[in-house]
Amino acid sequence: ALLAGCGSSGAKSNGEAQKTAAQVTTDTVAAATAASAVHVAGSIMSSGTALTLDLTIVKGTGGSGTMSEQGLKFQLVRLGGKAYIKGSDAFYKKFAGASVAQLLHDKWLEGSATTGNLAALTSLTDIAKLFNGALGAHDTLKNEGETTYKGQKVVAIKNVSKGGTLYVAATGTPYPVAIVGTGSNGGAITFGDWNKTVGITAPKGAINISKLSG
Repeated sequence: ALLAGCGSSGAKSNGEAQKTAAQVTTDTVAAATAASAVHVAGSIMSSGTALTLDLTIVKGTGGSGTMSEQGLKFQLVRLGGKAYIKGSDAFYKKFAGASVAQLLHDKWLEGSATTGNLAALTSLTDIAKLFNGALGAHDTLKNEGETTYKGQKVVAIKNVSKGGTLYVAATGTPYPVAIVGTGSNGGAITFGDWNKTVGITAPKGAINISKLSG
């Protein structure tokens, strides 16, 4: 399920609908990066490539979940400076070849989360990096006022430059609720379970990725 936090229908507006689009975005980034945890889920098209993700991110710890790109699925865990992935057979075959894929069947790989092949996972499993990266760069934005998204009161911030809409909670803390794309960048990513207590543990028996090279 794509999770979005539920706001009370009787709750008072938080005032974001009356602010400029840029200020709403600034408030949203501040709220998101101050949170202790969040669940991010959905599917988007990026430059013609289908990307699906279902991740739980914990501030100061890391994150875990699943991702798939062009139908190639893998599990991931990032815990501090270490990252772990376990790909499907098709994923391993694509990136390591058929013979290596057989050896890696149902196995986790471990590597650095700051350098090397798995470093890109850090930006997806770090609350500050994720939301500053996704929402920090201001294009031409327009505040289209209050509406509802999946039954929740939200403020719609439209990206006039590139298309797509950011939905921000219109009551309570102005957390991002969803980003909905358009055209070649269609799809939707939702954000929920803010500040929910979640534990992240490293998978056992992971193979150090450096042992697969050379």
